[in-house]
Amino acid sequence: MSGSTHRTGRAFVLGLDGVPWRLIEQWCDEGVLPNFARLRDEGASGTLESTRPPTTPLAWPSIATGVWPDKHGIYGFQNLSRTYTHEMYTSHDVTQPTLWDLLSPAHVGNVPMTYPARELDEDGTMVTGMMTPSTDQDFTHPPDLQAEIESRVPDYEISLDYPEYADRLDDFEVAVDEMLANRREVMDIQFDRAGADWRLFFFVYTAPDRFQHLIWDMDRLLDHYRKLDAILGDVIEFTDRHDADLYVVSDHGFGSIDELVYINHVLEREGYLARREDEGTRGALASLGISRDRITDVLARVGISEELLVSTLPRTLVDSVAEQIPGDHALYDVNYEETTAFVHGAGNCYVNDTDRFEHGIVPPSEIDRVKTELVELFESVTDEQGDRVLTIADGDELFPTDDGSPDLVVNGVDGYDCRNAITDQLFGDTGTYAASHRSEGIILCRGPSIEPGATLRGARVVDVAPTLLHGIGEPVPKNVDGRVLFDAFDSAATPSQTKVERAPVTQPENGDEEGVDEDFTEVEDRLKGLGYME
Repeated sequence: MSGSTHRTGRAFVLGLDGVPWRLIEQWCDEGVLPNFARLRDEGASGTLESTRPPTTPLAWPSIATGVWPDKHGIYGFQNLSRTYTHEMYTSHDVTQPTLWDLLSPAHVGNVPMTYPARELDEDGTMVTGMMTPSTDQDFTHPPDLQAEIESRVPDYEISLDYPEYADRLDDFEVAVDEMLANRREVMDIQFDRAGADWRLFFFVYTAPDRFQHLIWDMDRLLDHYRKLDAILGDVIEFTDRHDADLYVVSDHGFGSIDELVYINHVLEREGYLARREDEGTRGALASLGISRDRITDVLARVGISEELLVSTLPRTLVDSVAEQIPGDHALYDVNYEETTAFVHGAGNCYVNDTDRFEHGIVPPSEIDRVKTELVELFESVTDEQGDRVLTIADGDELFPTDDGSPDLVVNGVDGYDCRNAITDQLFGDTGTYAASHRSEGIILCRGPSIEPGATLRGARVVDVAPTLLHGIGEPVPKNVDGRVLFDAFDSAATPSQTKVERAPVTQPENGDEEGVDEDFTEVEDRLKGLGYME
């Protein structure tokens, strides 16, 4: 721990998953979000640029560590192995110290990618967030905190299976409201445990993201945001009582989508990706009209869920069965021995090179040539109006310190959302989804040293951690990619008048990784074996 007895500053990070700046700005101007408006007027605020791609598993670790994915180690929900199988990322894969590693006592609640719970120094607490398999698993530190949550919030859930509410939006709103209230109760429990002796609170509400994926109606959104505003009011009072800095941040923004783009279709159409032929068992099942969807529908009718299957069967059996079931598996529908490039995860494009992959066919000397061809190909993809629908970034430029990073990152422009399923069409209907991620989130901060009414320009997710640390008098790890946002501080305050102190980087202690794998593969996240999670 870098904290010491003479350092007394403290900070609270309130995370709001997927909140876009333009909605906050509009509703603050209209006077319908009084606490957000108060935070904007009494503190510093602006847009917050997300990671590339702008997704939860990349962005929250970047906010918590101050580094990009090539240094913190998380590129998505699932890591792609040399043998083209999925390995779920856990908190053990985060290789850069987080804010709660640097500050103690720390209290961490519902932050994505924190499962399994890490043991915190002193009297810290943690309630793990998104990617926690279920509340049947150990999801807190210390362990007795879980018993208290189960007693006070008996129907507490990590998240909602929101696609199930696609045709029941009224029920969905009720479920989101309940989730929000339960999460607020858990935050209260952690408040009670913290007392007056704490250095860091880091609590995330994922409800906005869940809500907006299905509902992008401004009246309904405003009603949801009013509830967030009420929570913010309680947090402002809490931070005022403890003379703490408050940072309200979102990992990315949000916006409506009109159409889906199937990126692997582009690669298959142009001969860069080869689809597996339906031969043997797979072909026989396909000829009988048996698909993944039909099988899971039948199992659901008799009470057998996908989660139960993947938590009960050994991994090798799950993988081998999945390989034989026809369906839109971006993982198993590829013939890698004849594939030059493929897309995995949230637009991560990989050249199938001989050094990286078991069945790679591209020599390392040809990677740059193939990448150039792929960039030209993706840039040529247009809609009916002739407008480009994809954005492309070079993985070597985004992630310069990691040779194992994606070769390219391909995402849709505003209005288009990308998918990895291997289909016979380039575009598809959005189905249950109304909106999806955008790169521009929010940052609002307020506290003893923050300049009232200041505007933050050019802030990025990696700037949050170094700014917070410097603001409360703590050193900043030497290798951070972010900068201290000095525009946030009052010119007469100590952070404005002191140089940034640098500290050596210490690797986080990750405990027993073997135990994590055993826990993680027994529940829903073993869906990697069936290829459901991209």
